[in-house]
Amino acid sequence: MTDKLRVVYLGHSAQLSGAELALLRLLPALRGIDAHVVLAEEGPLVAKLRGVGISTTVLPMAEAAQRLARHRVRPGRLPAASVLGSARYVVRLAWELRRLRPDLVHTNTLKAALYGGAAARMARVPVVWHIRDRIADDYLPRPAARLMRILARRLPTGVIANSQTTLESLQVTGVPTAVIPSAVHPHVVNVRERERVTRAGLRVGMVGRLAPWKGQHVFLDAFSRAFPTGGARAVLVGAALFGEEDYETDLRRQAVVLDIDDRLEMTGFREDVAAELADFDVLVHASVIPEPFGQVVVEGMAAGLPVVASDAGGPAEIISDGIDGVLFPPGDEEALAKALKVLAADPALRKRLGAAARGRARAYETEPVADLVMAFYARLISARGSTGP
Repeated sequence: MTDKLRVVYLGHSAQLSGAELALLRLLPALRGIDAHVVLAEEGPLVAKLRGVGISTTVLPMAEAAQRLARHRVRPGRLPAASVLGSARYVVRLAWELRRLRPDLVHTNTLKAALYGGAAARMARVPVVWHIRDRIADDYLPRPAARLMRILARRLPTGVIANSQTTLESLQVTGVPTAVIPSAVHPHVVNVRERERVTRAGLRVGMVGRLAPWKGQHVFLDAFSRAFPTGGARAVLVGAALFGEEDYETDLRRQAVVLDIDDRLEMTGFREDVAAELADFDVLVHASVIPEPFGQVVVEGMAAGLPVVASDAGGPAEIISDGIDGVLFPPGDEEALAKALKVLAADPALRKRLGAAARGRARAYETEPVADLVMAFYARLISARGSTGP
């Protein structure tokens, strides 16, 4: 086929969170795609996409539907305003898809999978669900998880999952599937190998949204155990999003109680992840429930850092314990503290793990990931032939 495949990408959020940043990294690398993005709100992602040459439209969703939190998604008990707003949006989006006439629709978030899957079916366009969240009771209400699994057998033409853990949680059957990781930002990949600055103490930190399930509180507890005194510094890079601002306040209070507040840096959101990682000696990933993928884990490995991560979900698929990183039981502050003390005492181990991590991260560079996505599109188009949705 000589013409580019026209794909419309759907996302409910225009904030710079994990799924949105993953899409921003991927689209410029899809050389054989005529990409157009439709977002349900205004936000910083809009300018970012347009800045890299990606055609982007904002089709606003009613706030009652847009702000419906996942913990309130219970079939038969949804707020009437959210149901009505979502239904109206599906109809409007279906008309927009008919106007755009894509070959394929690709939903980028869980909420977009629902409304985008319905709209694509109305517009008679094949749709790919890109699932980046575990469909499990510790993430979604049980009825919502059950509904997602039922709809996964009916709405999508194909499913991409960011890890085997994520795919297995969806329990999808009867449609083509692929496990394709999120791509690492090229600026992280290209961080030059160097000797890290010698300091009186280590800079040990986490990068990512401040949220209870991300486990920043676990990290602070472990840090205080590993380094009750001395020059080691704890760093939290990231901001609270989606109504989780109280957690940031709780973390600051925790640091005071642990008597590490004078050795804690909370930077807020930082766009240049590479610059932050370049100033770390050890990266920690401390999710208390299984992480669907673990983008920052790969970014830290690409930057040549020793990474200590929860032994569950995506990070457990990425890291080989003791070879290119360190794994510890989720939520186990004592195990994390022990790992940090071992790394602090052994610079040679940190260097060896970091070098091996850099090699492992090459599989997650943008071009190889884009090739996997293109191959999946080709597989779907070929399988469908000239048949309708």
